[in-house]
Amino acid sequence: MTLRILLADDQAMVRTGFRLILEREPDLEVIGEAQDGKQAVALAQQLRPDVTLMDIRMPLMDGLAATRLLAGPGVGRPLRVLVVTTFDLDELVHEALRSGACGFLLKDAGPRLLVEAVHAAANGDALVSPSITTRLLGHFATGSSRPRAAEPALTERELDAVKAVARGRTNVEISADLLVSLSTVKSHLGSVQRKISARNRTEIAVWAWESGLMR
Repeated sequence: MTLRILLADDQAMVRTGFRLILEREPDLEVIGEAQDGKQAVALAQQLRPDVTLMDIRMPLMDGLAATRLLAGPGVGRPLRVLVVTTFDLDELVHEALRSGACGFLLKDAGPRLLVEAVHAAANGDALVSPSITTRLLGHFATGSSRPRAAEPALTERELDAVKAVARGRTNVEISADLLVSLSTVKSHLGSVQRKISARNRTEIAVWAWESGLMR
């Protein structure tokens, strides 16, 4: 099945580069481009792409506001938004995760990771730039002022899976680490999502860091 992708970035050269990378893949198709946040929201709601690649800093409406409108809490039919940014340890990226983004990449992550991230997002998974996974989330965990809610009752295996996700491990890697099947990993993470009211693995990772589980 061909995955339909919307590109949202205010730089035409960046959009062109992404299009060239993605459309080399036989199962990826770019169905639209937006040069500002308002246009990104309008096109995404009209076209319902499988994945939207969203820049953060754009005119008229920034990528954070656009992400909240497309994937944030309270959105009835949330879309899958993958933030692709130039920022490293920046609270804008952290806020993107809180706004419903299913993952984020740095723009210099490379073609292979970009393609992998799109496939992961389309499958309901998430891929985060390995270079910033623990540094970014750990940075905000130590400085978080969010009130700590009562912790749900997670099993030992569920906690192991949560910690692995928070370290940026994929389901396949978690399966190998814990010596369990891939379906078991998915079952553990599905149970965790229900218990902590997370919508995807990125929110699981954020919860793990903000709750102090990774300290």
